[in-house]
Amino acid sequence: MADRSLEFSPTIPTVAAQQDDHLWSWRRLLNKTLLYSILVVAAVVAMVPFLWMISSSLMTLGETINRQWLPTTPQWDNYTRAWRDAQFGDYFLNSVIITGVTIAGLLFTSIFAAYAFARVKFFGRGVMFTLILSTLMIPESVIMIPNFLTVTGRIIPLPQLHPELPFISFGGSWMNTLSALTVPFMANAFSIFLLRQFFAQIPDDLWDAARIDGSGHLRFLLQIVLPISRPAMLTVTLLTFIGAWNAFLWPLIVTTRETWRPLMVGLYNFVQEGGTQTHLMMAGSFITIIPTLILYFLTQKTFTEGIATTGLKG
Repeated sequence: MADRSLEFSPTIPTVAAQQDDHLWSWRRLLNKTLLYSILVVAAVVAMVPFLWMISSSLMTLGETINRQWLPTTPQWDNYTRAWRDAQFGDYFLNSVIITGVTIAGLLFTSIFAAYAFARVKFFGRGVMFTLILSTLMIPESVIMIPNFLTVTGRIIPLPQLHPELPFISFGGSWMNTLSALTVPFMANAFSIFLLRQFFAQIPDDLWDAARIDGSGHLRFLLQIVLPISRPAMLTVTLLTFIGAWNAFLWPLIVTTRETWRPLMVGLYNFVQEGGTQTHLMMAGSFITIIPTLILYFLTQKTFTEGIATTGLKG
């Protein structure tokens, strides 16, 4: 009898383990089902406005007023009319110039500031970095009035460029100029923080090896740090592009003429006294987001990698 009990006793924990594995598999399946269901709902909520915009851009004005979901006959000429009637060619060129200058200026200031906070030891580094991060909690609407007073020349004398000697003078206003649309956004606390987090992860052994070869901070930054930090810089570039390309309120405030107004302000031309040309506005809106979509899909993998390697992942 003792021998028979010993023969059957090993099967007891085996059955219990199988039951636990079966229960765990069901729990894991249930968790995945719940997670994917939430993701599907979130995707639908995010995509419905986008799909409605595309559908409305192919409707007539009457169909948009009647709130139809699908056009009876697609009006492809809405895109041609939107581009021509709103002078999108000039606005598009302005947006390209404004966005390019803003990205170049922001990368220049953010890279050097982030490197200083990450790799250079100086007095008050932690305090200064904390103060810069604290500006992230200031709402944009709060700093809009000080920025406006600054670009109008009411706070400090602003430099003005001239083709003849002296090439620079101080005074006047930046209203209706490229400087007013770009200079206030050439420094960003979030971009400095993002790059600083990436630069701080670079091994000190690389710096020691560079010092042995006679490199200073500038050469180390240009030849070693920047090539390694391509994902982080591309992330900053993409986020800056989205912000500059979609800017509306600030360009509307600092421009009173059409000379430097970007695409988003050009969409305002479809708001007329007789009512909003909704079908043309949706067509123009789709045109304006095409560059952002193309840029994101081309850099999606690198953008995700830049977020995941800078301490921002969940």
